[in-house]
Amino acid sequence: MCRNIRQLFNFEPPATDDEVRSAALQFVRKVSGSTKPSKRNEEVFDRAVEAIAANVRALIDAMETTQPPKNREEEAAKAKARTLIRFA
Repeated sequence: MCRNIRQLFNFEPPATDDEVRSAALQFVRKVSGSTKPSKRNEEVFDRAVEAIAANVRALIDAMETTQPPKNREEEAAKAKARTLIRFA
């Protein structure tokens, strides 16, 4: 899976549409093997991104959990600490 795709469910504040679209874009780039499609494939590439973003938004909105929402800043600090340990 792409390292740039982040967990979007169960955060406070909730994931924005921009974050959902960015994750969809990363997924389509990974699957297609292309960071920028040719002019010939641009329309289908963009349609795929929009379709995946819509489905991800529907998924996130429909999911339920009993766990309390995670704090974005705390999770970012934990990730930074893991990175420091990994690359120290």
